[in-house]
Amino acid sequence: MSGVTFKFSQVKPSGESFCSSGDKCRLTGNVRNKAENEKRDESESNQLVMIKHVKPDRRPRLCLSYLSSTLLACVLEDCLTQMRILSECNNELRIMKTMSDMGLLLALKFQVKQQDNEDELDKINPNDLGCSQYKLDKLFNDRKFIIDTLQKTYVDLVLNRCYTSLLDINKNIEDLVKYRAKLEEEEAKNKLTRREMRKELRQQRNYIKTVMYDTDLTITHLKSQVEDTELNAEIRSRYVENWQLARTEQHKLTIFEKENGPTKSINYYRERSDQEQRIHSEVELLVNIFINDILTKVDNWMTKYDVDIEAQDLKIAIMKNKYQDAMEKRIDMEQMLAEHEELMKNWLQFKAERQEARNYIEKMTNSAIIVQAWWRGLLVRLQIGPYKPAKRQRQKQPEPEEGKKKKKKKK
Repeated sequence: MSGVTFKFSQVKPSGESFCSSGDKCRLTGNVRNKAENEKRDESESNQLVMIKHVKPDRRPRLCLSYLSSTLLACVLEDCLTQMRILSECNNELRIMKTMSDMGLLLALKFQVKQQDNEDELDKINPNDLGCSQYKLDKLFNDRKFIIDTLQKTYVDLVLNRCYTSLLDINKNIEDLVKYRAKLEEEEAKNKLTRREMRKELRQQRNYIKTVMYDTDLTITHLKSQVEDTELNAEIRSRYVENWQLARTEQHKLTIFEKENGPTKSINYYRERSDQEQRIHSEVELLVNIFINDILTKVDNWMTKYDVDIEAQDLKIAIMKNKYQDAMEKRIDMEQMLAEHEELMKNWLQFKAERQEARNYIEKMTNSAIIVQAWWRGLLVRLQIGPYKPAKRQRQKQPEPEEGKKKKKKKK
């Protein structure tokens, strides 16, 4: 009953608890009277934790008598206590539940964001419905449902002397059963519809196969016609090409006979123009050789100039890099010097604080030694405590040697 006791801790009188069966009726009446007074007073209406977010119910309540509601609340309180004991004492089931929910617990521990609308069926494997994890989840959910139902009924009985929440839960269960029956009917209808659709699908598939067979025959016939047409076209094109070659040779021979005389004159003048062109090209080649020599020398001097300029640029870049390295080294050394000064300052401060702490400890130790010495001296002077003198025991008188010898002989 720890959960309910915590929730009504603000309205219970101090020094009372739900312990003995004789005080349960009195405590239940006190709780109800306190709740009614708080409802009348608007300034203290937010003290009840259980009804803080409950919407007002305008339906007519099935109120019970004071005695009936009190007795039923006591019975529900005992049932809740027994349910708590049953769930808390079975350590094996709690360990198994914790191990099965380890992934979710780790996600909640490390604040991993969970899905807002998560379907419970996504976590269920239809091929492994006999898994022990599902059985544990169902057992814990059933226990939680029973405990929540009893708590809500208990709150209604204590505050309003009615059992409206129990009726609502019962109605929800009936609605759920009706909904499941409706789903079964819809599933049966869907099975019939699926069977009819499969039948239509088979018929459509057979029709498509027949159409495809006829289409394949038509395509085969068209392919044979295309092959015949290709052969005829190839034969005709070969005949036309041979005829065109023969006519071309005939025309070429006729043209050659007519152009043979002018062709010789053209060849003669062509040879003379070729000779003149050859001489001109040789002279031009000699001039180009001289020009190329001059250009080569110019290129060499330009290349040397570029190499010298690049060497000077490289030296300048090297000197610039050395200067930058020196500047960076100087900046690093200045930073290191500043850090070292800060460290030395902190170290000197730490040494001063440590010396003060040592002096304080030494002073306190010497003071404690002085106090302890004074206290021990006081105990010794007053002979109290561990320095109290012990009582002296009486010593036995030694027996004479003759008596000892007689005893030995007797033995």
